Amino acid sequence: MTAQDSPAKPSNWNAPNIITAARIVATPFFLWMLLADGGDGGPLRWASAVFFVVAIATDAWDGHLARSRGLITDLGKLLDPIADKALTGAALVGLSILGELPWWITIVVLVREIGITVHRLMIAHDVVVAAAWMGKLKTVVQAVAITLALLPLAAVLGPAAPVAYWANVLSMTAAVVLTIVSGIDYVVAFVRARRTRP
Repeated sequence: MTAQDSPAKPSNWNAPNIITAARIVATPFFLWMLLADGGDGGPLRWASAVFFVVAIATDAWDGHLARSRGLITDLGKLLDPIADKALTGAALVGLSILGELPWWITIVVLVREIGITVHRLMIAHDVVVAAAWMGKLKTVVQAVAITLALLPLAAVLGPAAPVAYWANVLSMTAAVVLTIVSGIDYVVAFVRARRTRP
């Protein structure tokens, strides 16, 4: 195959990358909405929860769009994890600032997420560590736990508020456990891939 026959590389200015970049740009606005009413559960708090759900949905959608239409780029590979961690991190930090989530949970999750994301980018041209099912499950459970924490359900449910509280506690506990375990799983997978590399 000649250079003329080889398929052209997709432009960085494609729909998935633009959607990803928009999530990064909008993250500070999300954090402002979360903190604006000081945890009173007003309209901006609901808006922040809706924004988070929509942003998580677009994260999955733009990834599918990039793969199905051959629009995967090096810039997209760089921006996507940054957008994901920025949104998750902003939500956790905001909840901790409001006193609704212990800071140690936020720190544990952010150290794991940022550490492994940076490590993946550093070794991308050396060792490839495939995404494991546990990591994907962790991402889903984190999204559910953060969504439940963002939604001010206690004010809506009234007498049934304890149900929402315990659902939040259990989902966040599961998210933290999976965050730690999947991090250990990643390290083990990296060591194995390093050993078996030709």
